[in-house]
Amino acid sequence: MSLDLTKKVVTVRPDQTIATKQNLPYYVGISTETTGAVGLSMNLVVIPPGGSPKAHYHKDFETAIYLLKGRVETKFGENLKESVINEEGDFVYIPPGVPHKPVNLSDSEPALAIVSRNDPNEHENVVPYGS
Repeated sequence: MSLDLTKKVVTVRPDQTIATKQNLPYYVGISTETTGAVGLSMNLVVIPPGGSPKAHYHKDFETAIYLLKGRVETKFGENLKESVINEEGDFVYIPPGVPHKPVNLSDSEPALAIVSRNDPNEHENVVPYGS
């Protein structure tokens, strides 16, 4: 990419949430809609105490997560039979097409994470998995 002196730096304040296909509140961050991004999205997700979204996968897109607060078990793979437990400060990578379902392990505190994908439209490529 060449030098471009016509574009501006864009700030997005995460002060509104959207309902996602995964049934989790997302604080709106970087996307095509908010910034004109063409190759990525980044949002703040809150998993309520004891909460979990619907199992899903992201068609053709990678997901990178940084866990800001809490302990989360991510069930993944065929029939969600595998799992990994992540804690505050962990980075998590989910390859395209891998079914997964994060579960907040706390019954009293929300889990917070920054979620980034190489999908600037963010939720259009979320596919439900299982029942």
